Amino acid sequence: MKENSKPLILISNDDGYNAGGIRTLIAVAREFGDVVVAAPMKQQSGKASAITITTPLRAKRVKQEEGLTVFLIDGTPADCVKLALDQLLEGRHPDLVLAGINHGYNVGVSTLYSGTMGATFEGLVHHVPSVAFSYGSYDPDADFTVCVPYVRSIIGRVLEQGLPKGTCLNVNIPHDKGELKGVKVTTTSLGLWRNEFERRTDPHGADYYWMAGYYEHENPDDETTDLYWIDRGWVSVTPCKVDQTARGVMGEIADLLT
Repeated sequence: MKENSKPLILISNDDGYNAGGIRTLIAVAREFGDVVVAAPMKQQSGKASAITITTPLRAKRVKQEEGLTVFLIDGTPADCVKLALDQLLEGRHPDLVLAGINHGYNVGVSTLYSGTMGATFEGLVHHVPSVAFSYGSYDPDADFTVCVPYVRSIIGRVLEQGLPKGTCLNVNIPHDKGELKGVKVTTTSLGLWRNEFERRTDPHGADYYWMAGYYEHENPDDETTDLYWIDRGWVSVTPCKVDQTARGVMGEIADLLT
């Protein structure tokens, strides 16, 4: 943490600025420093690390008060963080990037699709300690009170001690699991969506496809994973990185190709 100055915290999400989760995250973050919010103007779930390259981005400052500035951006979560770091912060370098609190878990394969994680990875790419927060309720009117002590603790510890180089955190807080038992450091569970789309026919006789299906866990009994511990009432904290190189098989692939 910087001495003799307040930390600067950049916040984004994928649910948009009007979502309850980001409002809770802003309130907690303001206990620690000055907050700049760069949030999508509309729902951007499932955008992962997508960026806008064919149209210009527009940013609208909608709030300016002591310790809090809010920009709404007509782009993806990754766009929001990129634009804030390059332009909106006017040369200031944040001490922390936060994303969330997402309405719904970001575990397993959802980590690949998540706009919340996209914002977090963008902070990591720019060498800023970055943390994603998600809560297991998909209710737009969810009560995030249970999240507050864990969000507060993690923000404080990361500001004080930093994170290992090349690592961000994916934090998932259980919903409807009774009294929470604490924090577990976990791996990402494996799984995939089955029967992902339902074919329907519109009034003009043309087919269209609506997202449906169910998520199938591939390792439900693995005691290291996020879902295993979330199901048992623990907050899951998964260290993640941008480098996805499968280093352990590089020799095997070299043998395959030579």
